[in-house]
Amino acid sequence: MLESAQALVDEHAALERLMADPEVASDPDRSREVNKRYAALGPTVAAHAAWVRARDDLGAARELAREDAAFAEEVPALEETLAAAEDRLRRLLIPRDPDDDRDVILEVKAGEGGEESALFAGDLLRMYLRHAERRGWRTEVLDATESDLGGYKDVRVAVKSRKAAVPGEAPWARLKFEGGVHRVQRVPVTESQGRIHTSAAGVWVMPEAEEVEVTIDPNDLRIDVFRSSGPGGQSVNTTDSAVRITHLPTGLVVSCQNEKSQLQNREAALRVLRARLHQLAMDERHAADATVRNSQVRTVDRSERIRTYNYPENRISDHRTGFKAYNLDAVLDGDLDPIVQSAVDADEAARLAAIADR
Repeated sequence: MLESAQALVDEHAALERLMADPEVASDPDRSREVNKRYAALGPTVAAHAAWVRARDDLGAARELAREDAAFAEEVPALEETLAAAEDRLRRLLIPRDPDDDRDVILEVKAGEGGEESALFAGDLLRMYLRHAERRGWRTEVLDATESDLGGYKDVRVAVKSRKAAVPGEAPWARLKFEGGVHRVQRVPVTESQGRIHTSAAGVWVMPEAEEVEVTIDPNDLRIDVFRSSGPGGQSVNTTDSAVRITHLPTGLVVSCQNEKSQLQNREAALRVLRARLHQLAMDERHAADATVRNSQVRTVDRSERIRTYNYPENRISDHRTGFKAYNLDAVLDGDLDPIVQSAVDADEAARLAAIADR
């Protein structure tokens, strides 16, 4: 552990020298890459320095205690400080998800439950939009298909950090554990007898990929245009502005119809397609990595649920981590941090256990 920490400290120092190099400073892409890596290593370097200080202080106290018993009284507290510093350093040295600094594209899709499921999908969308607002992230709805009662059959939204995020605080690092099936228990607005129904909506979270990172051969695409469907409005339902893109090698299909122009919908669809192709490449890497927990659920099925939202009891339950709280109203208003943190902590514990088993 200590050897790997020292290697990162050395890399941090080398990056600092690079940042002062005029040649690097004059290259925006190279400069951005160096600064991003430098910032990512900062917490680990600080933790290593704290560990070194704690180790040296404890060593000095033990040595002085041989000559003066008064110093022996400081040893227990210094041992606790060293243990805490070592634990923090060890956690920071856990192999990070290489996509943790990325923005995301988040999809919500109605599942079982008809109109009630679509209304719940709308509630989930609002929850994520409010959560993004709380964290200072920007959101952009890329495409949406509304239901008759004002819910969503499916909706895609881009979530972006406004600035370089602290390691572990970017949209992907926080939201990647939201992927899966979300189950709701409540009395639907369509229920006349007051009976509680159960329905589900699916969430899929993908790290957004830059155009230069995912190469898409135009010859691999079949692009179809069609008339938008929905509640109507200027340029909606009146022109063939909606776009459907099929990626022939993988069979992936993405359609977008929210924008007024065919070109805008095409660009939005390509953003989603790049994210899905990047996700496929990630899945292939994760399949070969036993330390990565695959929590992304592809199907919208209640039997594969990750979370239950119980309205009568105002209860939120995460079935992967055991997290349970009775503040469902606050969670739906965007207060997601505690439940997200429970998933982050569980994933971190699993990675630590995997490292210990090697």
